[in-house]
Parts: sequence; C-alpha cells; structure tokens
Amino acid sequence: MSISAAQVIDHFKDQRWRLNNLYWITDKEGKRVKFQMNWAQVKLLDEMNYLNLVLKARQLGCTTFIQIYLLDMAVFHPDTRCGVIAQTMADAEAIFRDKVKFPYDNLPEGIKTASRIVRDNTTMLELSNNSMIRVGTSMRSGTLQFLHISEFGKICAKFPERAREIVTGALNTIQAGQVAFIESTAEGQEGRFYDLCEEAQAKQRRGEQLSELDWKFHFYPWWEEPAYRLDSPVTITPTMERYFRVLSDEHRIHLDDEQKAWYAKKAEVQGEDMKREYPATPKEAFEAAVEGAYYSSQMAIAESEDRIGRVPYESALKVETWWDLGMNDDMSIWFVQRHRREIRIIDHYANNGEGLAHYAKVVADKPYVYERHIMPHDIAVRDLSETNGKSRKEVAEGLGIKPIIVAPKLEVNDGIEAVRNMLGRCYFDAVKCAEGIRSLKNYRKEWDDKRGVWRNRPRHDQSSHDADSFRTGAVAPDVQTAGGGRLVMPRMGAV
Repeated sequence: MSISAAQVIDHFKDQRWRLNNLYWITDKEGKRVKFQMNWAQVKLLDEMNYLNLVLKARQLGCTTFIQIYLLDMAVFHPDTRCGVIAQTMADAEAIFRDKVKFPYDNLPEGIKTASRIVRDNTTMLELSNNSMIRVGTSMRSGTLQFLHISEFGKICAKFPERAREIVTGALNTIQAGQVAFIESTAEGQEGRFYDLCEEAQAKQRRGEQLSELDWKFHFYPWWEEPAYRLDSPVTITPTMERYFRVLSDEHRIHLDDEQKAWYAKKAEVQGEDMKREYPATPKEAFEAAVEGAYYSSQMAIAESEDRIGRVPYESALKVETWWDLGMNDDMSIWFVQRHRREIRIIDHYANNGEGLAHYAKVVADKPYVYERHIMPHDIAVRDLSETNGKSRKEVAEGLGIKPIIVAPKLEVNDGIEAVRNMLGRCYFDAVKCAEGIRSLKNYRKEWDDKRGVWRNRPRHDQSSHDADSFRTGAVAPDVQTAGGGRLVMPRMGAV
C-alpha cells in the first residue's frame, strides 16, 4: 500500500512515530537495531512532567530513551539547546558516542541534510538549524531547554562538591516550562538525589498538582520488566522466601515462580547490591547497600535476619550509653542494653549546637537505669576556654553523667573492624534508632576522584558522628549483665 505525501508529513509531525521509526542504536550484544520504546520508555514519555526524577532498576533503557528524545528535539526543532551531565568525562563521552552521535549518523539522509552537522567533537553536536547537544560533568554556562543528569545518585555519593555545583549551576540553566531529567539508581539515604525523591514522593502522596518548577517522581521496578524471569527450577532460600512474602503482604507485589527464580539467581551474583541495582520499591532502593560503605554487608544481614525491628526497653536490664563528642558541639548518643551476647540498641539521640548540660538532661529524662556511660578518649582533655579548666569528663560527671568509662584510643580502621565484628550481635529498634541506622548504612569511605578508587579513610559527613559514637561502644570492654536466669527475648521482627 502506497503512502501519500500528506501521510508522510503527518508521520514526521508525530514524535512518538519518529521515536519508534527513525533511530538506530546498538543493543546489548553490540548489534545495530532500530530503536523502539519498551514499556518503561513509553511510560516515561506518557507521564513526563517538565522536571522529572527517574529512579529505576538497571538495564531498562531510560538513559537511551532520554538521549534519543533529546536528539529528536534537537533535529526537528530549531534553536534547541540540550545538555547531558554524566558521572565522569569517560561516561559523558560514551553516552555522546553511543546514544547521540550513532543514532544521528544512522538517520535517513534527507533528515541529516535538513539538519546537517556544522560542528562536532567527542562532547558536542551542533546542527545547521542552530540546535546543539553537549555533554560533560557539569554545565553552568548558557541556557538550556533540555537537561539530562545521568546517575545523579552516584555523583552525590562520590562527588558531593560536584553535586552541589550541578544543583547551583546546571539546574539554574533550566527555566520554568523547560524540561529536565535526573535519572539514577539509588545510593543511600543522603545527598540531593535522595532529598529530591523524598520531596517529590511526598507531593505525590498528597496528590498535589505540580507546577512547572516541581519535580515529578517516576519509579520503574525490576518486576515490571518482562525479560526478568527464569524458566528453570531454582532453590529459594528461607531468607528469600521471607523477602518475597514481605513484598506480597506489605506491598501487594505478587511475583510468579519465574520472577522469583530470576531474582534468586541474580541475587547470587549481585549479593548486597541486589536491592540497589534491582529495587522492587523506592524505599527498598534507598535502604539498600551503599557503594563504599563500611558496614553494608553487616547491616544487610541484620535486616535479613530481622534484627532491625521492634526492640523494647527491658526494665530488668541496665542501660549503657555510647557517645561521640564532635567538633562544633555535634553530639551523638546510643542507648544500649546487653543480655549475654546480645547487644540491644534501644534508642538513639543526636543534636548539635548544645552544651553538655542539654545532653545530661536528655539522658536523665529517659526512663532508663544506667550502668555506665562510654565516652571517647578525648573526653579527658582539659579545655580552658570552654570548661574553666575542667576536662569535659569532669563537667559531665558534675552534671550527673556517671560512671564514665573512657574508651581506649585506637586507629579509626581498627575501630571500624571492631564495629564489623560486633554488628552480628546487635538488634536495633527501627523507630527510635532510625536516624542512627541510616548513618551506619551511609558511613562510607572517601572517594579519590583522581585515581578513581575509594580511599582507606572515612568521609566526614552527616553520618560520621553517629558512626563514631557507635565505634566508641564497640571498642569499650564488655560487661557481664546481671541476673541469674535467661531473660525472655522480646520479638524483634520487622516493623
């Protein structure tokens, strides 16, 4: 059947038709194939807002779709400026080469003649219709109509200063009514990507009507991908069965046997990274193991063994506190009960800008009977300017915080190893210790940008003080809890 000229014109006016018929890409096997939108890409096109946050499982093609979308806007709309920011310059150049330049080079000749290249290199494509696409690791100068930030969660985790530069620079190149995409896998519960997603989800739950300057949250889980299934018998462990049951009971995500088999087999390879790379829910994505985190394995095991849940105060056991006295009056306190080898983390408190008197009152106001207060070695240092010549230990004791046990001074890495060895005995109250748990999960190494490796020292950030106070407790000597018979352990299932 022949197609009339009018029908051809109508096709080319329809962006959805153009996206599904004009562009070629290389697939996972490196073969040249025509780009056609999958379910996640169709959903993003149909539901996109001006500002879009995209949290997704791996290998769903969101980055490819966004590049094809930007290229299409540049080719068919004159005077269009598009920017792409990636984690590293190598990543930016790879995106440009494979997802911008290759699809452009494989367009029909007539379209390339109408929007021909006037200048290009490894990071920029400038067309004769005065449209341009450029890529980089930041983008402060110029005004953009379209912006794509790829793997922003990883940028926030590894390059916090660059993440701040992107927020203050690149995002300010987008004006109301223009289009931006921030897409990423999750990387812990901190950083601007996490904050933006939390804010956008809160607006979504409230049913707020979004303005041109509000971010819309999009989530694409692994279980919606038709390819993620395995038609082979697989042994499902009790831990994995419990996970599938939680998905069904709490989230109404009902998986069939082939989906369960695929997930179980994939998890054998991915290990603690599985929930980050292939999340079933947004909450799960951000709670998953963090790259470079010191305690990721231990905290993941604690969750799988239901040791993060409800841990009530047991009045028959005394409480000890673990402290960190940070700079600028940052303070963190864990409240702990011990029973035989079990370490029950029942409460947590952190603040800053307050003196010792404030924390003494917090401790005294808790309904706990204390056995000891474990503080870091620098508690014994005298500070003439702040404590009238007394050590902070003497000041704390004068405020009723006693007895104080001074933890031994160890190298930081030795203390971290002590925490790792202890975490297998720990039970956390998920509600009272929520912020502290989050800090332990996010406590990570510094990233060496020049060498592209994790440094063998912690990054100083908002997680540090809670992690430092926990380390204080880990290096202190154990105590024998009172009581002759074994106490009944309260149920500590997930909340």
